[in-house]
Amino acid sequence: MTAPGPDDGSPWHGSVEEARTVERVVREQLSRALGGVRGMLEGAVPTIGFTGTYLTTHQLRIALYASVGLAVLLLVARVVQRQTPQFVLNSLVGIAIAAVFALRSGEARDFFLPGLLYNSGYAVALVLSIAVGWPLLGFLIGSVTGDPTAWHQDKQIVRLCSTLTWLLAIPCIVRVAVQLPLYLADLETWLGVSKVAMGWPLQVAALAMMVYVLGRNHTPIADTA
Repeated sequence: MTAPGPDDGSPWHGSVEEARTVERVVREQLSRALGGVRGMLEGAVPTIGFTGTYLTTHQLRIALYASVGLAVLLLVARVVQRQTPQFVLNSLVGIAIAAVFALRSGEARDFFLPGLLYNSGYAVALVLSIAVGWPLLGFLIGSVTGDPTAWHQDKQIVRLCSTLTWLLAIPCIVRVAVQLPLYLADLETWLGVSKVAMGWPLQVAALAMMVYVLGRNHTPIADTA
């Protein structure tokens, strides 16, 4: 791969000094977006609480209270430590939506329906973005450079972002493929188990693959003139 050329007014110049490579930009942006290991755990713990409580009591409301209670405890811990509560709040909003679905129907399986819909929609959006040649990961780079579309002029960057976007899409596709039959069969216990098992562990596996891909290459933010 060639080094970037001299500054010619391209929108990529000016960020080369800061980012150096596309890989570094993507790593930094993904870290911020996902909140690291703690952020992913904060998303998993309330679901574990709901599933474990429901398996023990078979009481929907008690399981929902346990899930919300755990999320609130995590939120308090963030506030006490004076850290951003963003990822706990995201989890709490997700739980609230799931609780509304479950309480309206009275069926525990509907606690998992919003997540199923989210993964379906997210997978479709990611795959479509690759199909039309505008992989969504590219816009992470655009958010750093200040130009949301300039990255698309560099074929190396488009290829890299397509690969990374596939790695984000695959966990969503796998979740839907496994959980949809369980939902349709009204197997809420296995839904809970699969949601926990295929939640942050799958996400960590996808991120590990992304780190591997990013570690292999050093793609300069190229000259687009």
